[in-house]
Amino acid sequence: MSAFSSIMWGTPLIVLLVGGGIFFTAFSRFIPFRYFGHAINILRGKYDNPDDPGQINHFQALSSALASTVGMGNIGGVALAIHTGGPGALFWMWVSAIIGMATKFFTCTLSIMYRGKDDNGEIQGGPMYVISEGLGDKFKPLATLFSIAGLFGCFVLFQANQLAQIVRDEIYLPNELFLESPILGNLLTGILTAVIVSLVVFGGIRRIGKVASRMVPFMVIIYLFAAFIILINNLSDIPFVFLSIIQDAFTGDAVLGGSLGMIIIIGIKRAAFSNEAGIGTEAMAHGAAKTKEPVREGLVAMLGPFIDTIIVCSITAFVILISGVEVADVNGVTLTTMAFTKELGLFGKILLMVAVFTFSLSTMFGYSYYGRKCTSYLFGTRYKNIYNWFYIIAIIVASVISIDIAINFVDGLFAVMAIPTMISTLLLSPKVMAEAKRYFATLDKNS
Repeated sequence: MSAFSSIMWGTPLIVLLVGGGIFFTAFSRFIPFRYFGHAINILRGKYDNPDDPGQINHFQALSSALASTVGMGNIGGVALAIHTGGPGALFWMWVSAIIGMATKFFTCTLSIMYRGKDDNGEIQGGPMYVISEGLGDKFKPLATLFSIAGLFGCFVLFQANQLAQIVRDEIYLPNELFLESPILGNLLTGILTAVIVSLVVFGGIRRIGKVASRMVPFMVIIYLFAAFIILINNLSDIPFVFLSIIQDAFTGDAVLGGSLGMIIIIGIKRAAFSNEAGIGTEAMAHGAAKTKEPVREGLVAMLGPFIDTIIVCSITAFVILISGVEVADVNGVTLTTMAFTKELGLFGKILLMVAVFTFSLSTMFGYSYYGRKCTSYLFGTRYKNIYNWFYIIAIIVASVISIDIAINFVDGLFAVMAIPTMISTLLLSPKVMAEAKRYFATLDKNS
C-alpha cells in the first residue's frame, strides 16, 4: 500500500494538482475571490429557489461536502502531516488550499453545467457525468476510471480507524477486559459505528444533507471552542509557532527527516485529503444542489477549502505545536488528543472525543453518497443498496487494520480519482469562464 501511494503521489500528480490550481487561479483572474461576499449570500439562502432542478439546497450541499472534508483529516490528518513532515507541512497545506479554492470553483461549476441522469431519470452531478456530458464518449474511459477508484477510495478506512484508535486509547485500554485483546475493543467500536452509520446512509442524499446541515455547524463550533481556549491561553506563543511553520516550510527539517520536496508532497497530500480540491468527491456533493446557475454552486464550493484547511486545519496545527507534543512517538488522532489533554486536562479530552465522534460519523455519512453515486454510474441504481452493505462492512474492517494501511489505501485511490477530475476540468475550463462572465455581468447589472 505504501509503494502504491508513493507511486501515485509522484511528481506528475503534484504538477497536475498544484499546476492546475495555479492555472485556474490565474485563468479566472481571481474572480471567485472577488465575489467572496456574494458566495456567503448564496450560502445564506438569498437565491434559493425550491423549484430549481436538484435534490438539496446550497447550504445542504456545502454541509454535505464539509461533512466529508471537515472531519478526521482536520484532527488526525493534520497530526499525521506534522509528525511526518514537520511544522512546515502546514504552510504547503495553506498553499494547496488557496489554489484549491479556485480548483473547486471550476470543478463544482462544471458539476452543475454538465449534469446527467441516472437510469431512473434523476439528475446527477460529478466528474463522471462532467466527462460523459461535457467531453463525449471518447473520454468515457476517464469517467469509468474515476468511478472505479471512487467505489473503493470512498471507503472511510482512515476515519473508522482513527475513531477506533481514540476509543481504544481512552476507554478500552484502562479497562482490564481489553488489556490482553485490544483488537476486541476495536472490533466492538467498528460494529457499533457501522450500525449508527447504516441508519443514515440507507436514506440517501436527502437524509445525509439534512443530518449534515445540523451536525457540521455543531461539531465545528464545539471543536473550535476548545481550540480557541488553548490559543487564547497561549497567545504569546502564536508568533513563534507561525515563524517556525514558515522557516520549516523552506528548510526541510521534518520530524522524521526528509527533504524539502518531501515536505511539500506531505503538505499537498494531506491538504488534498482534508479539503478534496481536485479529487472529484466534492463535485459529486455540489452536483446535487438545487440551482439553475452553475456559477453559484462553484462560489459556494469555493468556501470549502477556506473553512476546512485555512481555518480548522490551521487551528489544529497551532494547538499541537503550542502544546509541544509533536515530538512524541505517537501519530494521528492520538497526537491531537495528547495536545488537548495537556492544555485543558480532562475537559479538553472530553471535548475532543465528542468532536472526533461527530467528525468521523459525518464524514462516513458523506462518503457513502459518493460511493453510491459511482456504483449507480457503473452498474445502475439498483445496485446502490448493495454498495451500502460493502461500505458498512468496510467500516468494521477499518477498525482493526493499521493506520498505515488505511491512509495509504485512501491516498493512493484519491490520486487515481484526481487524474480524470483535473484533466476534464482543464479541458473544459474555457466553458466555465464563459459561463462566469455571463453570470457576473448579469449580477453586476442587477446590483
